Amino acid sequence: MKIPKSRLADIETATLNHYNQNAESYWQGTKDHDLTQNYAAFLSALPKEQGLDILDLGCGPGRDVFYFKSLGHSPVGLDGSEVFCRMARAHSGCPILQQSLLNLDLPNQGFDGVFANASLFHVPSLELPRVLNQLHATLRASGILFISNPRGSGEGWAGQRYGHFMEIESSMEFLTNAHFQILEHYYRPPGKPRHEQPWLAITARKL
Repeated sequence: MKIPKSRLADIETATLNHYNQNAESYWQGTKDHDLTQNYAAFLSALPKEQGLDILDLGCGPGRDVFYFKSLGHSPVGLDGSEVFCRMARAHSGCPILQQSLLNLDLPNQGFDGVFANASLFHVPSLELPRVLNQLHATLRASGILFISNPRGSGEGWAGQRYGHFMEIESSMEFLTNAHFQILEHYYRPPGKPRHEQPWLAITARKL
């Protein structure tokens, strides 16, 4: 299903309203999630040095941006939710940009890596190529994009949130068209049979 451009603003507003209204419960439900596998996949593809410039795209209340800071990196968070941005600033002490995924304003070649954990699936298929091109532009040469999203087929409403669900084949097509090379992909949580792994994670390099 293709979404008319006239509806994009309404889709994003409704999704962000859901997060603003449920920010505290979302934080309580996700702050202790084990992201070790995702952190390792992302960081192992980056240069082995401290002080890397990392963009946490869809940072939520600040769990991951805080982690990257604890390792000596220079992370910047970004989220469209006003409440999440306020929480992330208080929790991490990092710069947090309040920008929606459909209205990004990012520096050219400003980051070594972009960590997009559970965020890009909110971008409708109509807009995903443009957003991926913007992420490509904000990465430095050979920069790393990490994506982790609920997998599936199709797009539409899941309660009050809009989601665009993809499997590896469709994800590869979008990333290849945006001039990214996939380095690895895996399914989460680890150690489960495939039908009990609802998450698809991808590490890709800017070409």
